[in-house]
Amino acid sequence: MKSETILVLALATSWLFLSGCFPPSKTSPTAQSNAVEQPVQKESAMTNKVIKSAEEWEKSLTPEQFKVTRKKGTERAFSGDYWNTKEAGIYRCVCCDNELFGSETKFDSGTGWPSFWTPISEGKVKSESDNTLFMKRTEVLCERCDAHLGHVFEDGPKPTGLRYCINSASLKFVKK
Repeated sequence: MKSETILVLALATSWLFLSGCFPPSKTSPTAQSNAVEQPVQKESAMTNKVIKSAEEWEKSLTPEQFKVTRKKGTERAFSGDYWNTKEAGIYRCVCCDNELFGSETKFDSGTGWPSFWTPISEGKVKSESDNTLFMKRTEVLCERCDAHLGHVFEDGPKPTGLRYCINSASLKFVKK
């Protein structure tokens, strides 16, 4: 009887893991929000992930940057540094310096946040479902460090029809 119970538990656990009910790695947003923080890990050049504890992020970011990028906050509309920037350059992740968006894809959405119709290249950002605040939205995260950047909506201009609505606090702008 004990061996049957162990087998059933092992099969159920495997099914839950394969179906995505358990986070696949310690770098997922779910794992990062746990009370026990992971130590700083230097990743291989192949994965290029940046992993720090909440305390380390808090020391390296301003309070507003920490609130937005690590706690999934949102800055007030029309309050950020880059919502009205029109200069040529690259918008990088404030946490890990990953190139995220180019100025040539930035447009004025009238929302008060920097808006882009596409990331600078494939694999620089990732998206996850966000059902907070009684809404269904798509959250945008930095692929390299899992920083919360903002949200993407399907009401943008051609050619993609997307509007990446990004918090200025999650970005740093480097002029060309």
